[in-house]
Amino acid sequence: MSDTLSCCRIEIDNDLIKNAQILLETEKEFLSTKAKLFSLLANEVRLKIIRLFLSYEKMCVCDLSDVLKMNQSPISQHLRKLKDAEILLNERDGMTVFYFLNESYRENLKKIIWDKG
Repeated sequence: MSDTLSCCRIEIDNDLIKNAQILLETEKEFLSTKAKLFSLLANEVRLKIIRLFLSYEKMCVCDLSDVLKMNQSPISQHLRKLKDAEILLNERDGMTVFYFLNESYRENLKKIIWDKG
């Protein structure tokens, strides 16, 4: 015997089904954007990087390499993914490229990362 639950509704609520489908369709782009953000944050290294940028204005790959005790190559790959998603921005100062958090993400990321509830 299976312990899984099965649905045993008596009748279909067509209005609920239709309205729920419309809701998901109208929020399709929003949900896709959120899914990409959560996918990026699901990686522990990227989550640590974002956490650091919430506390420090800007950092270069060397800084992150020292803090995270990792080689620069994998850090650069994570930074590229975050930059491609426009979560991080960068600027060059001479030979050094500094990364920093895109301000439009700061408050939402704070809520996601620092909510201990």
